[in-house]
Amino acid sequence: MTGAADVAAREVQLFDLGRTAYGDSFAAMKRYTDTRDEHSPDQLWLTEHDPVFTQGQAGKAEHLLATGDIPVVQSDRGGQVTYHGPGQLVGYLLFDLRRLGIGIKALVSGIEDAIIALLGDLDIVADRRDGAPGVYVGTAKIAALGLRVRRGCSYHGLSLNVDMALEPFARINPCGLTDISVTQVKDLLGSATPSMAVLKAQLVEQLSRSYDVHFAALQSAENPLLPFSPSENLSVTPDA
Repeated sequence: MTGAADVAAREVQLFDLGRTAYGDSFAAMKRYTDTRDEHSPDQLWLTEHDPVFTQGQAGKAEHLLATGDIPVVQSDRGGQVTYHGPGQLVGYLLFDLRRLGIGIKALVSGIEDAIIALLGDLDIVADRRDGAPGVYVGTAKIAALGLRVRRGCSYHGLSLNVDMALEPFARINPCGLTDISVTQVKDLLGSATPSMAVLKAQLVEQLSRSYDVHFAALQSAENPLLPFSPSENLSVTPDA
C-alpha cells in the first residue's frame, strides 16, 4: 500500500511562466537547485522564451555561424548550441533523481518518450536518433534536450518546436549537427495545430506517465522567478 510520504515524493509542482527571458529562468533554476534539500518539492516549469541562442557547457564556437542581432547566452547544460523563441514550448524539469529512483539515462529517455507519445497522439510519427539526443521526424529535428544534474538533482530540460520562426536555426548548427534540418508542429499539421495551452496539457500528461509522478494543480500566479515564500526564495540573482 502506498503511503502518504511516497505519494508526496512523487508529486511535482507545475508552473506556467508564460513568456520569459532565458537569463532569468536560467539563474532561477540554478538557485533553486543549489538551495534545495531532500524536502524541497520537484517542479516543472513551462515557458516560451524571448529570442536567444544558448550555448551548452562544452559548446563550440564553430557552431555559431551568423547569430546577428539575437543574443548568445552561455549555459551550463549539456549539448551544443540551440535556439529558443516565441512559439516554442520549453519545459524545465527540476527533479530529485535519487528520490524518484532514476538515473540520467532514464531522465533523458523519459523526456523523449513523452514527446514521441505527444506527437503520436497528433498522428506525427517521431523517433530518437542514435548518438543525438532529442526527437526527430524523419531526418528533421522537432525537439531538443539539454540537461544538467547537480547534487543528484536535474535542471534545464526540453524544447518542442510548435509554431515559431525557424529562420534563426539557419544561423547555427543546431545541437552541433550539420546534417539535419529543423521542423515544427505547424509545418506538419498546418491549421490543425493545437494551441500552446493544449500542447502544454498533453506534455504534462505524458511526462506524468514517463516518470510515474503526479503534477499538482497548475500554478501561474506564483512565479518561481520571483520570491513567493520565505522557505523557497527563488528570486533571480545574476551569475557570478
